[in-house]
Amino acid sequence: MTRLVLKRLAYGLLTLFVVSLVVFLATQALPGDAARAILGRDATPERLEALRAQLRLDDPLVVQYGSWLAGVVTLDLGTSFANALPVSEYLAQRAVGSLTLMALAAVIATPVAVFLGAYSALRRDRAADHATSAATLVLAAIPEFAVGILLILAFSTGFLHLLPAVFAGNGQAVLEDPEQLVLPVATLVLAVSPPIIRMMRASMIEVLESEYVQQARLKGLPERTVIWRHAAPNAIGPVAQVIALQLGWLAGGVVAIEYLFGFPGIGLALMDAINTRDLPVIQAVTLLIAAVYIVVNLLADIVGLAANPKVRVSAR
Repeated sequence: MTRLVLKRLAYGLLTLFVVSLVVFLATQALPGDAARAILGRDATPERLEALRAQLRLDDPLVVQYGSWLAGVVTLDLGTSFANALPVSEYLAQRAVGSLTLMALAAVIATPVAVFLGAYSALRRDRAADHATSAATLVLAAIPEFAVGILLILAFSTGFLHLLPAVFAGNGQAVLEDPEQLVLPVATLVLAVSPPIIRMMRASMIEVLESEYVQQARLKGLPERTVIWRHAAPNAIGPVAQVIALQLGWLAGGVVAIEYLFGFPGIGLALMDAINTRDLPVIQAVTLLIAAVYIVVNLLADIVGLAANPKVRVSAR
């Protein structure tokens, strides 16, 4: 199992390297001039040329990429073009806000979705199962930003003004006013849960129909023991991969949600950086999102391997 984990870790590092190359080339291909975006349309050619030299924008792409990659390895992400702050300092507080948002969504969505999927499998072809399947199908078909808009219309406008529609923290920590987190977290939970629920239901039904579960029942074991000791642990392996994909999606999906609710995270920072063509911030945020996605998938692989009976037996 250790060998398999190290192999997946090597693949993750290789993937991150390829992503860094793609991100760098994509940002270089963005239309417009970063120097002109910073100085404005009235900048003189001399000032533009001086700024390009200062930012080393005229260096060959290979030199620029090598310098940027060396900075990434040493955790020196450069300086923001827009506000002249170190990118790591500029993104630190925003990263905490985004990670808080994603962690809350993951902690709520994962156990709730797994439980609902297992419950739906145990109530197969009954009213609860049909209701759950219909609800998850509808939610899976609606984009996450549309779900957020519907929640705003339901709880922040009209007769109900229960929750704020946008984040108005004024520089305070995101946890200082938990009420403002409800709608963004609920949107993310509703966006990531349906695939997990449906996969858990399918996996649980398959396991419940397996021979070893039937054998456990024939031995006279209590149904609760059969479900939670024999069926659920073996059903969770395939579901772990779906959970990883959904939690990895959170790293990218949070961009649209933060923009919708005005949440001060890396997603909103990325949108602002694109508008101002702030290349160091764009590169840093995109690489950070890719790193989170790779780490989440690596953890899912470890959980899937640990839940695989063949791997557990061979490890002994």
